[in-house]
Amino acid sequence: MATLRSHVLVDADPDAVWKVVGDAANIADWFPAMTASTGDDTRRTVTLRDGARLEEEVVTRDPVLRRFQYRVVGGDLGVESHLGTVDVIEVPGVGSLVVYSTEIEPASLAGAFDEAISEAVAGLPGFL
Repeated sequence: MATLRSHVLVDADPDAVWKVVGDAANIADWFPAMTASTGDDTRRTVTLRDGARLEEEVVTRDPVLRRFQYRVVGGDLGVESHLGTVDVIEVPGVGSLVVYSTEIEPASLAGAFDEAISEAVAGLPGFL
C-alpha cells in the first residue's frame, strides 16, 4: 500500500477552510482534477478530468477536529483499498495548516493520486 501526504499553510481562519474542505458534495469546486461532484455526508460521486468516476463513502466528518475522511468504494479506476484524510489545523498567528493524507492500493495508482492531490492542496489558498 502506498502512503501519500501533501500540506499547505493557508492565511485563513480554520473554520473558513473547514467550510470548504469539509463540504463533501462540492469537492470539485476546489479540486482541479475533478470536473463534477455530488453527494451528502455519507456518500459522494466524483468525475475526474478524463471522465473516470469514483464512488466514495464518507468515513468521518468531524467539524470539531476539522477532519474529513473518505474511502473509494467503487468506480472506474480499479482501486482495491483507499483512505483519504484531510485535516485542518489551526496555526496561531498564521492561519491554518491543511494536511491531506492518502493510503491507496494498488500502489501503481499512487503517482496519479499524488499529482492530483498535490495540485489541489497547493491551489487551495488561491481558492479561499
